[in-house]
Amino acid sequence: MQPLADRHGRVATDLRVSLTDRCNLRCSYCMPAEGLDWLPHEGVLTDDEVVRLVRIGVERLGITEVRFTGGEPLLRRGLSEIVRRTKALDPVPEVSLTTNALGLDKTAGALAEAGLDRVNISLDTVRAEDFATITRRDRLDDVIAGVDAALAAGLNPVKVNAVLLRGINDGQAPELLRWCLDRGVHLRFIEQMPLDPQHVWNRDSMVTAEEILASLESAFTLTPRTAGRGSAPAEEFVVDGGPFTVGVIASVTRPFCGDCDRVRLTADGQVRNCLFARTESDLRTPLRSGADDEELARLWVAAVAGKRAGHGIDDPTFLQPTRPMSAIGG
Repeated sequence: MQPLADRHGRVATDLRVSLTDRCNLRCSYCMPAEGLDWLPHEGVLTDDEVVRLVRIGVERLGITEVRFTGGEPLLRRGLSEIVRRTKALDPVPEVSLTTNALGLDKTAGALAEAGLDRVNISLDTVRAEDFATITRRDRLDDVIAGVDAALAAGLNPVKVNAVLLRGINDGQAPELLRWCLDRGVHLRFIEQMPLDPQHVWNRDSMVTAEEILASLESAFTLTPRTAGRGSAPAEEFVVDGGPFTVGVIASVTRPFCGDCDRVRLTADGQVRNCLFARTESDLRTPLRSGADDEELARLWVAAVAGKRAGHGIDDPTFLQPTRPMSAIGG
C-alpha cells in the first residue's frame, strides 16, 4: 500500500467522491437560479467506475473514509448499491453522505441497510420563508422529514451544515442551534467560501467565525473542547456544559490546510487535491483506455504529491476555481 502523500508531509486518507453535479435546489451561494450546464451523461463515471476507483483508493492508497457528495448525491439512482459495494471492501472504510435531504425520508432506511454510516445534511435556516429565499425552492418540510428519517434509521451522528448569509439568516445561529439540540442533531456552521459560479463572493460580506461564535454566545455558554481537532475541519465547542457540541468551520478566517487529509474525485473522474485547486488530474481517460489498477494508483499518487501548502485565499493573486462547488463535490 502506498500512501497519498504530498511534499508537505500530509497524507490523504479521506476521499470525497462527487456522484453528480446536478442538484434539485438552487442555493444562491452555490448556483444561479437557472441552474448550470450539467455534465453530459456519458462524461460521468458509471457505478462500476466509481466503485473501482474507490476500491483502488481503499486497497492500494490508504483511504479510510469515503464521503459521497454532489451536486446532490440522492439524485444518483445507483447510490445504495454504490454504498453497499464500498462497504464490502477490505479494509472496510467509513462511508458517509453529504446531502440536502430532499428524498432522504424515502431512502434513509435503504441506505442504512446498505451500510451507510452517517449523513451530513445542508440546512441554513428553519424558517420556511428564508429557506425559500436561499434555496429558491419551498422545500423546508421535505428537508426536515429527511432529518427525522436519518435519525430514525440510525445514521448517527446526524450532522447539519449551515451557512449564514448576511442580511438573510445571519441572526439565526442561536435559533438553529436550539432546533438541532432539541432533535439530538450535531450542528456545524461553515464560513461561506469563494466557490460560487457567479464569482461574486466578497470577503467583506461573509459572516465570519468570530461573528458566529459571538451570536451563539449571546444565548449559550460555549466551552472549547480541550482535545485538538486533528485533521477535522470544525472547531468544536461544548454547549452549556454538554453533552452536545457545536462546530465552526472557518475555512477562510482560520484555515486548517496544514492538517488537511482530504482528496476529491469529481463526478467526471478528475482528482482534485484541494477544494480550491485550479488544476485537476484525469483518471477517467486512462481508466476507460484500459489502464490497470497499478497505473491508476500511480497517477493518483502523482496528483496528490503536487498539492500546495494552502488554499491561498488571503493571497492577492488568489483566483477562484473554474468549477463551482456543485461540480467539485464537498
